[in-house]
Amino acid sequence: MKMDSIHQQIQVAFRYPLHFTTGVFDPANPLLGRVIGDDADRSPAPVVFVVDRGLLPGHPDIVAAIERYCEAHREVVALAAPVLLVPGGEAVKNDWHHVADIHRLIHRGALCRHSYVIGVGGGAVLDVVGFAAATAHRGIRLIRIPTTVLSQDDSAVGVKNGINGYGKKNFLGTFATPWAVINDSSFLPTLHDRDWRGGISEAIKAALIRDPDFFDFIERHAAALKARDLPLMEEVVRRSAVLHLTHIAQGGDPFEQGSSRPLDYGHWSAHKLEALTDYRMRHGEAVGIGIALDTTYAHLTGALGEAEWRRVIDVLQAVGLAIYTPELSEHLDDPDDPRGVLAGLAEFREHLGGELTILLLNGIGRSFDCHDIDTAMMILSIEVLRRRSAADTQRA
Repeated sequence: MKMDSIHQQIQVAFRYPLHFTTGVFDPANPLLGRVIGDDADRSPAPVVFVVDRGLLPGHPDIVAAIERYCEAHREVVALAAPVLLVPGGEAVKNDWHHVADIHRLIHRGALCRHSYVIGVGGGAVLDVVGFAAATAHRGIRLIRIPTTVLSQDDSAVGVKNGINGYGKKNFLGTFATPWAVINDSSFLPTLHDRDWRGGISEAIKAALIRDPDFFDFIERHAAALKARDLPLMEEVVRRSAVLHLTHIAQGGDPFEQGSSRPLDYGHWSAHKLEALTDYRMRHGEAVGIGIALDTTYAHLTGALGEAEWRRVIDVLQAVGLAIYTPELSEHLDDPDDPRGVLAGLAEFREHLGGELTILLLNGIGRSFDCHDIDTAMMILSIEVLRRRSAADTQRA
């Protein structure tokens, strides 16, 4: 028997800038034009825009503003097709037709791999736009302009995108590095309270696993953040985005080939809760509950002290996030029941691959990987949160 093997290693460097600005579509703001013009292989560069329809109530002239910007910077930006509006929120990720609509937009605009797809909106819309851009011509340059707290402080600075399928979060998707991300804080004041507060959960997550000083900052300013202090939120967004980007760039596993997922702290139950509520619960809200659940589990199993556990729960509630929802307590008698949150453990392992790996805290800013979850203790953790939430409701 004859065998012959050749092994080769490929190293590819990725670079993309993260910009912070206000008034990104103000013709006097040169940033977007520079991002495109500095890297374009031909001028003007063909671009298409996909915009979250949920922006229209707060920014009714956004399509006209985009058109005016492209006209003012026509030497570097050529609008190759009319602006496409798509639904915002998780609904856009639950329907494949929206991906097909973006593919058609790219086709009709005759875009090539050196053209630009620009997504403007919340994290769900950017996930779909990124998936479509990554799969057209095997990858077209993507510029993300996130418009929510959660997308600016977390999802838009990542390298993942996708859509939901078969009742599972992000079942279809790719890893694709964006060409650039532009955070414009002028979108934040028009957010609904749920979206303002929900996005703070991802900043709390990043602080808990990476930066105790940042957690202290959020803790000190929790009331002001809940009350919609914009300068404070800009600081939270920036620090959280930098933590996420630093982990992706320096964590050693940007495309998640291993089993450990620090940035998915609290997400195994969050993803399941979103599906169980038919996505009425928004991602940031679900992540807040997921953080509360895994922090409580770490405390009850002896990994995390009571004082630190209380700090985490108090901060979540202080910024306006729930720590419990009734769906947590349903169908717990059978861990494999797809209608119960515990089934999220198996789905999380399937989605990530390898052995089950759940990140837990053993201190503020300190964490470890856990591979075996005691379901009885997890059920007790749910009950602790239920009682705490009920007691808080009665006091209110």
